[in-house]
Amino acid sequence: MDFLPIFLNLRQRPCAVIGGGEVASRKISLLLDAGAQVTVYAPELADTIRRWASDGKIRHVAREFRPEMLEGCVLVIAATDDRAVNQQVSETARARGIPVNVVDQPDLCTFIMPSIVDRSPVIVAVSTGGRSPVLARLIRARLETLIPAGYGRLARLVASFRDKVKKRFAHSSRRRQFWEEVLQSRVAELVYSGQEEAAEKALQQRLDAIDGSQPPVGEVYLVGGGPGDPDLLTFRALHLMQQADVVVYDRLVSPAVLNLIRRDAERIYAGKERDNHAIPQEDINHLLVRLAKEGKRVVRLKGGDPFIFGRGGEEIDTLAAEGVPFQVVPGITAAAGCAAYAGIPLTHRDYAQSVVFVTGHLQDGTVNLNWKALVQPDQTVVFYMGLHGIETICRELMRHGMPPTTLAALVQQGTTRNQRVLTADLATLPGIVEKAQVKAPTLIIVGDVVQLHERLRWFEPTAAN
Repeated sequence: MDFLPIFLNLRQRPCAVIGGGEVASRKISLLLDAGAQVTVYAPELADTIRRWASDGKIRHVAREFRPEMLEGCVLVIAATDDRAVNQQVSETARARGIPVNVVDQPDLCTFIMPSIVDRSPVIVAVSTGGRSPVLARLIRARLETLIPAGYGRLARLVASFRDKVKKRFAHSSRRRQFWEEVLQSRVAELVYSGQEEAAEKALQQRLDAIDGSQPPVGEVYLVGGGPGDPDLLTFRALHLMQQADVVVYDRLVSPAVLNLIRRDAERIYAGKERDNHAIPQEDINHLLVRLAKEGKRVVRLKGGDPFIFGRGGEEIDTLAAEGVPFQVVPGITAAAGCAAYAGIPLTHRDYAQSVVFVTGHLQDGTVNLNWKALVQPDQTVVFYMGLHGIETICRELMRHGMPPTTLAALVQQGTTRNQRVLTADLATLPGIVEKAQVKAPTLIIVGDVVQLHERLRWFEPTAAN
């Protein structure tokens, strides 16, 4: 994050704008909307700014820039067409600790003016850090269509009931649940349709019907976080991640997915690496029960799909035994996601009519599998967690009849910007792992479909810095 997004209270605060052209007028308009006291320093003014000055909305000083003009200002905008002047303004403001924005020159800015969706008191700001104002405007235009004008009216209604709700509910988590239910209920729809009086009455009735002294009822949501790309999350997963009080997450959940969790939610790491479990599985099961019985909404966030080598069945078995309500939200499993991003169809009419998902690491630490079932013609075999046992996997497949020339692919950190795909045959695959220093998480795909990778690969990621 290059810039920290904040919202400044500029009401009745002195701000300076250096420059009097049309570009400056757009910035001045925003400052006036925020209630700022604006002084414009410029020898000449555009028509719009001249009218504001005539109407007394701004103060105008017809002079070239001088450093003393910034005395007492809380914010400065430079909007001249002279880079030397803009740089002088920026340096002066920085030396005095005053936030400064220089139009179209992000290298001289300490803050960026975002594109704004105004549903006051609801404000949405979109910024690209000055790199692409056009993209920011396009995103804002998309948001304009998604956020009804009634959101502002809804926010004002909520504000008028905040004290009443706070008195009614003893538990802060119950207050939050109440508001989340209200904001997705008929009350909100009444506001959007302009029936604010009816909405206020409906909200009061909803509040009167609830016993706020009762502790909230907790629930656990077993959510599949997908293979890594946050765009592959389901809408349901994102919705629950935004509602959770606590998120218990695994090692394979990508940082980009974790960034979508509600900011004030408690996060508990329960990741598992080979021979290094942050929290033993049995303790995780009981942790979920305890948190839910405390009245919290708990998201158990897992990489891929929770029911495919995710031990999700064990966790909800404990929840069911303890009478804890739960939901399961499927995710895109690693095999589907990584294969798709590597351009390797898991099934193909000419190469494979079946696919098998196999764990390469059993509970007892061995790789003791039904090798005969895996060595079948026209079949793709996908190994999860097989990197540590790669030599055993290749040796046993060949020993049970799979040709040494059978192709295999290693997909490391699939669907992310760090994705790496390496191909080899069974005879040489272990050596490739060692030579290329392949690390987990890596998926192993074995079968004739791997030959399609070179022709069908479409995802060429650029690794993050």
